[in-house]
Amino acid sequence: MLGPTYDMHSTETNLLREFPAGGPRLVWSVPKGDGYAGPAIAGGKLVLFHRLDDQAVVDCMDAQDGKQLWRFSMPSAYRDRYGYNHGPRCSPVISGDAVLTYGADGQLHCLELASGAVRWQHDVLKEFKVKQNFFGVGSAPLVMEGKVIVNVGASEASVVAFDVRTGKVAWSAADAWGPSYATPVIATLHGQRRVLVFAGGESEPPTGGLLILEPDTGKITGRFPWRGKRYESVNGSAPVVIGNQVLVSECYGAGGVLLDVDKSGACKPIWTNKNFGTHFMLAVEKGGTLYGVDGHGPGDAFLVAVDLKTGRDLWREKPMWPDTVQSPTGPRAITTGAARASLLLLADGRCLCLGEYGDLLWLDLNPRAYRELGRVHLFLAGDAWTPPALANGLLYICQNKRDAIHSTPPRLLCFDLRAATPEKKP
Repeated sequence: MLGPTYDMHSTETNLLREFPAGGPRLVWSVPKGDGYAGPAIAGGKLVLFHRLDDQAVVDCMDAQDGKQLWRFSMPSAYRDRYGYNHGPRCSPVISGDAVLTYGADGQLHCLELASGAVRWQHDVLKEFKVKQNFFGVGSAPLVMEGKVIVNVGASEASVVAFDVRTGKVAWSAADAWGPSYATPVIATLHGQRRVLVFAGGESEPPTGGLLILEPDTGKITGRFPWRGKRYESVNGSAPVVIGNQVLVSECYGAGGVLLDVDKSGACKPIWTNKNFGTHFMLAVEKGGTLYGVDGHGPGDAFLVAVDLKTGRDLWREKPMWPDTVQSPTGPRAITTGAARASLLLLADGRCLCLGEYGDLLWLDLNPRAYRELGRVHLFLAGDAWTPPALANGLLYICQNKRDAIHSTPPRLLCFDLRAATPEKKP
């Protein structure tokens, strides 16, 4: 979900410099059910985790043409108490010959990538006696060094590592902070491999913050409290690692803090910025500047640049634009914007941006301003919160709600973002 380096940076090259008229070519699309989980792609296979009626469904497809290879399903009785969406929040994880899924109701499964057969499973909420969180389970598992690391959220087992082959508990780390919606990430701090967990979910009073753990033992080497004061606040944005510094950010009041982590794991704030509060999207770092979306809802979501050294805002904008789209009854004028957008930083420095309502943009992000290099309207549907996935020049985008113009239901779409292959000279 966050890319191979867990920071929404991509090493893909030879991509389109401009969008063709009408946008990039649609290679294939398939219907999808409820859920905000993004696809996982590896070895030519794509795995999608979603909800169809009362079943949580795992579909494995050919990443090139969308042809279904196998399907695994399990009953799911989860209901979102706020009525947003009843599907999974956690993207699947492919590790070698295994697929890991973590459902909104706490069902953790390890499946065989080749067939979808169940290798092992856990009913995490029941086994660890965890209370259902605000929006169900939302912290995707992390596979690291043969372990599946999960922010379970029990006081005696805040973070748990399962053996990826057997499913047996390898270690558990006790902490009072509950489960969040942020994916754990891998970091190398002062030459040492560490797991970073931004914990904290439903609790009264609201508690949570950054946990730093040894991946072999689960020992907590660092801990820094960071959480909004509202009861209905969530820590949903994964930590961002820049060298030996870590950004943690939330949008319910605390905002963002950049931490300096020493060799022992102790965390010292370098700066705080209440106006750099990411919700569930990730900030990206480029050349000493942080770029991200500050705001809780679409009406107060701003694209912001922050100086990495000082935490000072360099600029703050609210990208919006009028557009004309073709509807079944003729041209229709609309106004959309980036709102709670996802940013994907590419190897050449450009940024691919997916807006909340289905707009795809090429952006040039720099400390002075942002510059729109290209924009195309893909669909008109809210909740396009799932980050785009880019693999082998193909871009995978989740349309999570029905298109308001063409009434197309939720879909997974695959677009060709590959540039034309240069002709070889004789």
